[in-house]
Amino acid sequence: MDHLWAPWRLAYVAAAPKPTAPDDCFICRVLAEADYRKSLIALRTARTAVILNRYPYNNGHLLIAPLAHKGDFSDLDSGELLELQETLGRMIAVLSEALSPHGYNVGLNLGRVAGAGLPGHLHWHVVPRWNGDTNFMPVLADTRVISQSLEALYDLLVSKLQ
Repeated sequence: MDHLWAPWRLAYVAAAPKPTAPDDCFICRVLAEADYRKSLIALRTARTAVILNRYPYNNGHLLIAPLAHKGDFSDLDSGELLELQETLGRMIAVLSEALSPHGYNVGLNLGRVAGAGLPGHLHWHVVPRWNGDTNFMPVLADTRVISQSLEALYDLLVSKLQ
């Protein structure tokens, strides 16, 4: 493998990313909505929120976020950390009961370069998975098949949370 030394790029690579302001944050905008069903907020606790992903990778794809607009893991206090993890566990249990998936992908993307579409507001993705849940559609047609509407999923999850 050849190496190309380009030290002049260090200023670009090492530059701090511009923070996302709360008014540019779709999570903050959703949390400001009064209509939970319209904004797809399945659960709101003292420090966290569970929001259905409007553009899911799979049926049941949830976002779990702190209520506060915080983009760095070290900004979370111990109460937020605990409640986020408790909410994550609660939602996996609810999804397991409601949808019976065979497994989960759970992830937190820290920073845009790591895949965070919204680097200014931390959020965990919870994606239920089933054996055989991928097929030819994403490969041949660049299309995902989601087997349940967001409204039906919302109603199901909220009924299980009550």
